[in-house]
Amino acid sequence: MLGLTKAVFRSLQASAFGESAMVVPKEAMARTARLKQKPPHAFVLDALAPLHPEVRRMFSGFAVYIGDRIVCMLRDHPKSPRDNGVWLVLSEAVNPADRTLRREFPSLRSIELLAGKIGHWLLIPSDGPAFETEALHACDLLLGHDPRLGRIPKSRR
Repeated sequence: MLGLTKAVFRSLQASAFGESAMVVPKEAMARTARLKQKPPHAFVLDALAPLHPEVRRMFSGFAVYIGDRIVCMLRDHPKSPRDNGVWLVLSEAVNPADRTLRREFPSLRSIELLAGKIGHWLLIPSDGPAFETEALHACDLLLGHDPRLGRIPKSRR
């Protein structure tokens, strides 16, 4: 078949016989369906609305940007549900082990999926007893332009 995919071959075959055939590869359909999925934990985006956050698909969640800075990721995925919640992105100047940060966010912990490779991303787990309270506190800090949260990714520098 000259290296043609089955879908392209069927389309050529149909047009050769005067039939109309619209072929949409399965990959394109799956990609479209994924893009239409709504971000979880919508209350976070509602709280950040005055800052006009930009939301982008990223890995198994939705990255939230304010200006050039990525500030968090919203995740609710069946794979590794222990890592579902709000992934906070700390600035370059913040030590992830900072005790003040731990007092403000008692459930804050490292993200198992990252296996310690990226230490400046920390999780407020969605199954935590004070998830919404802690997530909204993070939003309040972002609304107050707290320098401890967010960083400009290398791709935007």
